[in-house]
Amino acid sequence: MKIDLTGKRAVVCGSSQGIGRAAAIQLASCGASVVLIARNEESLRKVLSELPATKKQNHNFIVADFSEPEILKVKLHNFVSENPPFHILLNNTGGPKAGEAISAGTEEFIQTFSNHLICNHILVQALAEGMKKEKYGRIINIISTSVKQPQKGLGVSNTIRGAVANWAKTLAGELGQFGITVNNVLPGATKTERLFSLFKNKAQATGRSEEEIEKEWLREIPAGRFAEPEELAYAVAFLASEYAG
Repeated sequence: MKIDLTGKRAVVCGSSQGIGRAAAIQLASCGASVVLIARNEESLRKVLSELPATKKQNHNFIVADFSEPEILKVKLHNFVSENPPFHILLNNTGGPKAGEAISAGTEEFIQTFSNHLICNHILVQALAEGMKKEKYGRIINIISTSVKQPQKGLGVSNTIRGAVANWAKTLAGELGQFGITVNNVLPGATKTERLFSLFKNKAQATGRSEEEIEKEWLREIPAGRFAEPEELAYAVAFLASEYAG
């Protein structure tokens, strides 16, 4: 099976590092033209330079901070109105800080809901009409295994990830008739800055070493290792392809 995304255009969020970066590179490797979205322009330019490209591909980026959804909406509207339709959307946003749900402030839930669900929805609304016209759409959301089993110490994340999962399932029912699929990817522990920041924060909160906490996590994984971002990117590429219709 060879995944060929030549002629397809993709928007990849959170693409300055981690799973988003790996997915952007993989989609470009399969022939898609990729538009990166993240808040750090310098990092975006670096990733842009790393994307494989042929004469048929035209990569670009949008600088946007998901803590400012109205600005994101304007930037998307301007960009999409000046560019051809998009076929692939990867929603991917960094998770909130760790902590128990009971001790989280209400503003943490509101901000995380906005960063994840509201911004995801803005992106879908900006791109869905083009997908309908093309009769081809792939909406892929990077969320978490916590939608199946909440993770201890990630109260806000567990809550909002569950909301995103149900939002996606609802959209799948609404958009399927137009040739648009909606899928969620649920990464386990993956080698990203997010994972190692969780180790660091837990170490500071408990007085244990980061190495001890890392070994504790590894004992829960049958393979005995953390996932590589590229492994998640392969799943994204498949879900973006015609094989995942």
